[in-house]
Amino acid sequence: MSQKNNQEEENWKQDFPYHKQNAALVGRREFAKMLTLVSGGLAFGSGLVAAKANFFPKSPVEGEHFICTVEDVPLGGTKSFVIEGSTIPYILIHLEDGSFKAYEQKCTHLSCSVYYQPGSGQIICPCHNGFFDANNGSVIAGPPPRKLPHLEVIVRNNEIFVTGPEVNTSV
Repeated sequence: MSQKNNQEEENWKQDFPYHKQNAALVGRREFAKMLTLVSGGLAFGSGLVAAKANFFPKSPVEGEHFICTVEDVPLGGTKSFVIEGSTIPYILIHLEDGSFKAYEQKCTHLSCSVYYQPGSGQIICPCHNGFFDANNGSVIAGPPPRKLPHLEVIVRNNEIFVTGPEVNTSV
């Protein structure tokens, strides 16, 4: 039995070489300092992201913006676009009932890119299996916490325009 234990110990040492003198290179105090520094950096970075979101909010889409013509988006098709002066990606969907809808193309869970599944009436986030209703952007299933931000679509003279969503100011 003793010989078997010695053999197992030798195999372990070959698979995971460990030298005791290397263990003293980083002490507990140095490790705790490094851990504190990294944690502080992460907290500071999170604070900057929160401050940016609160002090520099996304500017609302103002006015009408031409996107394309009706013929550019076939029935059940989509068109990705970015409004001039913005970096937010949007998706224009030509639903099977003939209506057009425009949503932000970032999932409300972790900002993964979403896409429309033709014929299903669903907008899908492939990262974590999030599903949205293509008619109103509401969450059907998955981890997204809220519905997709949308734009109002205006079809005039065979041209498609988008404008910011109507804001309800009544209490």
